[in-house]
Amino acid sequence: MRNTRFNPLNAARLDHLVRAALAEDIGGGDVTSRALIPPSSRARGAIVAKESVVIAGITVVVAVFGAVSRRVRVRRLVPEGGRVPESTRVAVLTGPTRALLAGERVALNFLARMSGIATLTRAFASAARPYGVRILDTRKTTPLLRELEKYAVRAGGGINHRMGLFDAVLIKDNHVAAAGSVARAVRLARRGSGRRKIEVETQSLDQVREAITVRPDVIMLDNLGTGPLRQAIKLIRRRRGIAIEISGGVNLANVTKLARLRPDFISVGALTHSAPAVDFSLEITGI
Repeated sequence: MRNTRFNPLNAARLDHLVRAALAEDIGGGDVTSRALIPPSSRARGAIVAKESVVIAGITVVVAVFGAVSRRVRVRRLVPEGGRVPESTRVAVLTGPTRALLAGERVALNFLARMSGIATLTRAFASAARPYGVRILDTRKTTPLLRELEKYAVRAGGGINHRMGLFDAVLIKDNHVAAAGSVARAVRLARRGSGRRKIEVETQSLDQVREAITVRPDVIMLDNLGTGPLRQAIKLIRRRRGIAIEISGGVNLANVTKLARLRPDFISVGALTHSAPAVDFSLEITGI
């Protein structure tokens, strides 16, 4: 597992993504603002949270308005990962009115999506924390937004499982089928992946017993019932040095029950594939 600390976004990749999003929205120019607002007009405004939320994405807001105009200034009022109540101002902006309006929707879209993920992650992490269990994300992310969505998971108190296929070994059911068995898959991975940690997915107690014999770094217990989970965890704990991850069908209704079994990790695809966007507005307070 990785990124247990809250790490920043890569500035070059963020700039590329922000400019692509602005090009999608602005195209050849904001025709409404051109018609209504003189180029010399300046304004100030505030981004306001319309509901209670864990903040993630102020860094992206800064990047969006910086790409629109160097004359826009953004003052952050809330740190990334901070929880705020409804009606809280999270940032104050000043600059050319046209620039503020041009960047508004892109900035708020990023902020709404990322803060939604952070807020949902915080709920899962808070439920699991009393049992010493950490919450992981998955690769079930929006194409091209993975870095931002995983950043939001970290802001909410979760941990990134892996960024992609390139940075960790995770043997899943199709890999096991191709290799012929759990044990053979782990042995092949150990020979072919250098010094990377090896995790293997298991879907039955027989597969758990087989995995234990080859001692991967992590055994994932995927979609097992409560009884088999309890038995599997007991078996794995007898062999010290193997971490345990529970996965499959995890939601806010059952995460506490699963955490009470005291695995090391619980992975939750819903953090990124099902988090609802939260509501923000840019309120212009002076022109």
